[in-house]
Amino acid sequence: MNAGIKFDEFEEVLVEDEVTSGERSQLIVYNDDYNTFDWVIQCLMEVCDHSHEQSEQLSILVHFKGKATVKTGGMSILKPMKDALVERGLSAVIESLVED
Repeated sequence: MNAGIKFDEFEEVLVEDEVTSGERSQLIVYNDDYNTFDWVIQCLMEVCDHSHEQSEQLSILVHFKGKATVKTGGMSILKPMKDALVERGLSAVIESLVED
């Protein structure tokens, strides 16, 4: 993503857990060289129902760390979100969390 923002100006952001019973997974968005910050922010607000501030912070994490978990929950919740983000041109995957 294109940026002129310093990473140390932002704090880590809490991603809401939407967990029902069963397996927990995480929706991860990866950085790329094509999508702008504004587009990623808009996608996270529309698809994941995040606030503008949370979407902005997550987009910065994606940019500087290469990826960020944008949502956690059950597969039935995350799959439509992942599909919607991919349809919008973002690189997103779902990974299962292993709990001890």
